[in-house]
Amino acid sequence: MDRRSVLKASAALAAFCSVPSVARAAAATAPAAIADGKPTPFSFDELKKRAKSEAAKPFGGAPGPIPETLAKLSPLQYQKIGYDKNHALWHANANRAVDVEFFHVGMNFKRRVHIYSLNQAGNQAREVHFRPSLFNYHDAGVDTNALKGQDDLGFAGFKVFRAPDFGKSDVFSFLGASYFRAEGGDGQYGLSARGLAIDTYIDDLREEFPDFVAFWIQQPSPANSQSFSVYALLDSPSAVGAYHFVLDCENVEGKVTQEVDSFIYPRKDIAQLGIAPMSSMFSCGSNDRRACLTYHPEIHDSDRLALWRGNGEWIARPLNNPEHIQFNAFADENPRGFGLLQLQRDFATYQDTVDLYHKRPSLWVEPLNQWGKGAVNLLELPSTGETLDNIVCMWQPEQKITKGGEYHFRYRLHWAPLPPVKSSLANVLETRQGAGGFTEGWAPGEQYPDVWCRRFAVDFAELKEGLSLQPQISVSGGKVQDVQVIYVKEFKGYRILFDWYPTSESTDPIDLRLFLKSGNDTLSETWLYQYFPPAASERRYPTWPADKK
Repeated sequence: MDRRSVLKASAALAAFCSVPSVARAAAATAPAAIADGKPTPFSFDELKKRAKSEAAKPFGGAPGPIPETLAKLSPLQYQKIGYDKNHALWHANANRAVDVEFFHVGMNFKRRVHIYSLNQAGNQAREVHFRPSLFNYHDAGVDTNALKGQDDLGFAGFKVFRAPDFGKSDVFSFLGASYFRAEGGDGQYGLSARGLAIDTYIDDLREEFPDFVAFWIQQPSPANSQSFSVYALLDSPSAVGAYHFVLDCENVEGKVTQEVDSFIYPRKDIAQLGIAPMSSMFSCGSNDRRACLTYHPEIHDSDRLALWRGNGEWIARPLNNPEHIQFNAFADENPRGFGLLQLQRDFATYQDTVDLYHKRPSLWVEPLNQWGKGAVNLLELPSTGETLDNIVCMWQPEQKITKGGEYHFRYRLHWAPLPPVKSSLANVLETRQGAGGFTEGWAPGEQYPDVWCRRFAVDFAELKEGLSLQPQISVSGGKVQDVQVIYVKEFKGYRILFDWYPTSESTDPIDLRLFLKSGNDTLSETWLYQYFPPAASERRYPTWPADKK
């Protein structure tokens, strides 16, 4: 399976969980306690000590084999395994506001994840052991006889539901490696977050995907609260981590949030440590239509990277689907926030009746302690469609990550249609590009300009008419000419037009930067963009046939 198929699995499984079955209908009474293990003491401090101790030991290796009847499942068969909602973790509490169900091990999800139930005080844990009675197998083709006595099989992860939609539409999902995600108020999943990223883009090094290998899920207090804690142990060849999540499922102003308190203990020196990593998909949009091969005007889970830098500057960076891998690092110190946003919220933007891209959430990272110097890294991968996540974003500390150290990062994740904070300056609304070198309002027909160039149109919203604006434009190569400022009453802002002319045959990416000033005042956030010039032989306009001249 590709990454995107893996991430879609939780939504598909939730749908199967809601399918009635004879076995489920027969369950007239609440089952015995879901957590059937012996009580053991627990604290986050002890979990941190355990993680630090494990980091001093060699990595235990890849997960062991799982029963063949599970390992050989096809994606369709795996998705037919549904959790029995009558065995949800807190099903016995009739007044519960949230509940938890578990993902079955199988197919590509071969890591045996141990899950423990914590009491309300958070100081006593009982393991939830696997048993087939927790699941409805439908016609998935699983030999359940082969699963008897496999109480150490564990689970692949878990998902969280909010009342009254138990077993129908999950709010949070932890599934696969250290991936997790949430719906952002519109009932749709989109981009994903991760616990940790290691060596995502380092020459000669293969990316490492750490695993959450154990979770401790604490019963809400009070019992009808929509907020609760989850603790996790992360493991990989290069590092061990102790995590404390606070999941707030209450849909306040169309968003849900997670607080993350993470302690990382490296087993060895790490070249690239990614904090608060997230993965998304950008196939095509108004600024980059190279891969728009269907009738859809745009296809993406996120349309831009947004940065609120430590110095107060706001940056909007539209995403690309490049022809070659592109890696950019945006240096900062103690960032105030960053994220991958999906700001185009109209159905007309996508015309998509299946994936509903206009409802995909944005994800905003709000640091809660001092992160120091580092950079927000952006990795853009070529993609031919919407089935692969080709965008990766994360924070990389400048300090060296060395064996035996402890690294502490606290942050809050906001899953919502729009980020929780917004610049008071004019916001970048849209980015477009096309043929340049001609007067605006005159579309070239049989005659084209003699010199090839590229026109960019950048829209800034929420500025009054009649301002005296001075666009501040800089480029890393080539030259800019024919700058125009046009007020557009339809979006109550300004469109800045300019033509970019190459001054060499280089096809290296061109970095463009634009913001608006009026006198000494800065009026807009900063627009950053990366343009990929075509080969010199392709820098030409269409040639009309002789009989058309």
